[in-house]
Amino acid sequence: MGRLLLLILIIAAVVLLWMAFKPSTWKSRAGKNNAAQAPRQVKGPDDDEDFLWTIEKKRFKQRRAEEAAQKEEEERLKRARERYATPEKPVEPQKPEDDQDKDKPADPTA
Repeated sequence: MGRLLLLILIIAAVVLLWMAFKPSTWKSRAGKNNAAQAPRQVKGPDDDEDFLWTIEKKRFKQRRAEEAAQKEEEERLKRARERYATPEKPVEPQKPEDDQDKDKPADPTA
């Protein structure tokens, strides 16, 4: 009985191996290897890696430019707030010296 079971298992293993590695599968594997080695054809811009990379670079640069502009605007607003937040003491205009001499009475002794 044990020999019969062993013979059935060996036959099953041979059948499974033959189904997995029969000569008809050799051609399809060879075709897959050749197809993998052939260069991929670009069918549209969304398939082109260089095109997609260029788009990504442009978006990155645009984001950086927007961030820099926003930061510059915030700095400008900050400087404006600092400048106009505390009003300086008003400076009274000084009269020119010639006008001061006119207001004084003339010294008759001189």
